[in-house]
Amino acid sequence: MSPPSQHSSPAFSTHNKVASHSPESSKQPRTPPNSTLTEKEFKVLSNLVALKSSCNLLIFGFQPQYLILSSMNAAGSTVFLDDHHDMIGKVTTNSNNTRTYKLGYSVPAKKAYNLLKHARQNQACAPNPTLLQKSKCKLALRNLPAEVYEKKWDVIVVDGPKGDSPESPGRMGSIYTASVLARVGYVSDVLVHDVDRMIEKWFSWEFLCHENLLYSKGKLWHFRIRGHSNSTTFCPA
Repeated sequence: MSPPSQHSSPAFSTHNKVASHSPESSKQPRTPPNSTLTEKEFKVLSNLVALKSSCNLLIFGFQPQYLILSSMNAAGSTVFLDDHHDMIGKVTTNSNNTRTYKLGYSVPAKKAYNLLKHARQNQACAPNPTLLQKSKCKLALRNLPAEVYEKKWDVIVVDGPKGDSPESPGRMGSIYTASVLARVGYVSDVLVHDVDRMIEKWFSWEFLCHENLLYSKGKLWHFRIRGHSNSTTFCPA
């Protein structure tokens, strides 16, 4: 089955700033129990953040192990965008270098095919970071915190929302929005988790592009996106 088209109504409906957190540093990051990432997958992430620190790090989703990344990036800026009340509630407030925002996703995974088809047929879904907040593309996440649109992100991780059933919120909007935000700066690294699933695979190929795939480990794909392009398409024809 060939990939669908990208597009859908705003995947996030509301956002509220929840907390700021800066965990203690860890010289040898290890994956905490019950993590969604394997040790090897997390090592790819931690090595990248260590290489890029201090950097601007944006994470769609939240897992306790990601606090290790914000600790490693203590001199930089880390922002979490997550929709789970229980996970967000575990974040401790003690620093301004890490911020966590509670989001509400509204588009179920079952709409992925129609959204991808819609995106392919609408010029509004072209990669234009300056128009993202006012975009008419149904995949664009338009209600994120202002700083998400204002900063140039060095590293973006897509590991949320959960998207593990047809009725649960899917990652279509997260991947699309990450791909647009990545084109604001000179170079951005985008990592997508759970690429063994159809939506994550389809939308990564569509908006992050096979040509930009730098590395893969387990269920994690690492793309490197170069920005400041006047291209009206995400990937070469």
